[in-house]
Amino acid sequence: MREVSRSGIALSVALGLVAGYVDAVGFIETGGLFVSFMSGNSTQAGVELWDVGLADALLPLALVAAFVVGVALGGAFGAHGARRGWIVAAAAAAVAAAAAFGIADPGAAWRFGLLAAAMGALNTLFLAEGRARVAITYATGTLVSLGLALAALVTGRSRTAWRRPLLLWGSLAGGAVIGAAVHRGLGGFALLPAAAGLVAIAAVLAVAQARRAGEARSAG
Repeated sequence: MREVSRSGIALSVALGLVAGYVDAVGFIETGGLFVSFMSGNSTQAGVELWDVGLADALLPLALVAAFVVGVALGGAFGAHGARRGWIVAAAAAAVAAAAAFGIADPGAAWRFGLLAAAMGALNTLFLAEGRARVAITYATGTLVSLGLALAALVTGRSRTAWRRPLLLWGSLAGGAVIGAAVHRGLGGFALLPAAAGLVAIAAVLAVAQARRAGEARSAG
């Protein structure tokens, strides 16, 4: 995460907050699956395959597939610079659609694939050499970064590297707490605030991009 600017860190924290929120709502509504944490779904699919049967393993496997499709679409689109806002806007549309379908038909499990694809796409916002520099929607990579940063603190190589991964993990965990609390009050409407949050982030990115473009024209 050290190559990410302060504005990039602010963006990743805001997105992490939304991702934690969406994952908590998805976890509750699926009865224990994740829309951003694919390691958990992979384990769940393996367990259900043997304990229950193939039919019950299909949903977690479908979520994994949808997540990968979202990453592929984001990567193909080129989630950088001017296109970051469009990726976030598309994710907002997917979350809003999942909310609408859930309100109309709470039993439509396929809508969770929209959420997984949206979360996958968000992980393409910080790419370098074909790899994600910041893990937006899952905590494992962030916790690895935190552990390595703590090792750097102990060995005297860096006194501040731990702050950024801790902040990002905190945003994911905090978002999950908020998502669970809001779901208790709003039920099937709980995803709408997440969609609104993504729209707001996309708007901020669009304004920032327009400002940079204006400054480039003035400089030229």
